[in-house]
Amino acid sequence: MVREFPLSPIEKIAKEAGAERIAVSATKALREAMLELADQIAADAVAAAHHAGRVTVKASDIKIASR
Repeated sequence: MVREFPLSPIEKIAKEAGAERIAVSATKALREAMLELADQIAADAVAAAHHAGRVTVKASDIKIASR
């Protein structure tokens, strides 16, 4: 699990969503939430690929896992 994802892209996402300002603590919390969600989606996508008899995760596995 990579936890050193930079904060600036997270801040940009928040600002594009309408935030005028975002606290560093809020940016860190959003990063953590996004990484946890990404971990779960990745695990579900791996399971979908294995269920299909593949070891390669495809974009379709990610799409299914993110629903």
